[in-house]
Amino acid sequence: MYGKHALVEALQNTPQVIRKVFLAPDLRDAELSKLIAKHNIPTATLTPGRGSELVGKDSVHQGVIATMNPSALLLSLDDFLKTLDTKTNPAVAILGEVQDPHNVGAIIRSAAAFGLKGVLIPEHNQAGVTGAVVKASAGMVFRIPLVSIGNVNHAIQVLKDKGFWIYGLAMDGKTTLGAEAFAAPSAFVVGNEGAGIREKTLNACDVALRVPMHARTESLNAAVSAAIVFYEWSRKHPEAL
Repeated sequence: MYGKHALVEALQNTPQVIRKVFLAPDLRDAELSKLIAKHNIPTATLTPGRGSELVGKDSVHQGVIATMNPSALLLSLDDFLKTLDTKTNPAVAILGEVQDPHNVGAIIRSAAAFGLKGVLIPEHNQAGVTGAVVKASAGMVFRIPLVSIGNVNHAIQVLKDKGFWIYGLAMDGKTTLGAEAFAAPSAFVVGNEGAGIREKTLNACDVALRVPMHARTESLNAAVSAAIVFYEWSRKHPEAL
């Protein structure tokens, strides 16, 4: 991961994920230095060559790069559900093979912004939690629970057993977004950027939910669709904000 803001978020919220911090020799930042010292994080000098090696030459790292253990961020579905009060009609997001790390980060950021309780991330065929995801999420990966799931369809069934209503975001869905009251715990499945939600997964959903839009537009970006849906859910659940 890279960038001062992202590292500060990590150290303030989930310091256990940070393994080592590389800092540019001319960097002077009292807040960051204090947090690094507080959590006894090993540091090293960041040279131009080392920066390119760690995050690529085009990444804007601001002289701050950290190696991390993404698995330390992830909860099991069972542990996550133990902490969740379904009586409050919460909402969660389920990523269904979203490949672009910028979309993953943006979806996590929107989920945090609109009061969702967590984001479920499959172990396979899915962009994981990388530096690019951290950056795109504006550090929100450290503020909202991220849940590792082995299989999307299995996770859907577990959530159904807990009283969740499952919504699949689909451009040709039969139900328009504004028609839903979201009166039960809600789970929103966001599909792959190109192929959408797998047919078997969509069939497992209770509702295929469509964001209405002008006829001149064929589709919306996955992260944009998710943000619109999350906002509409939060509008009907202002207590979540």
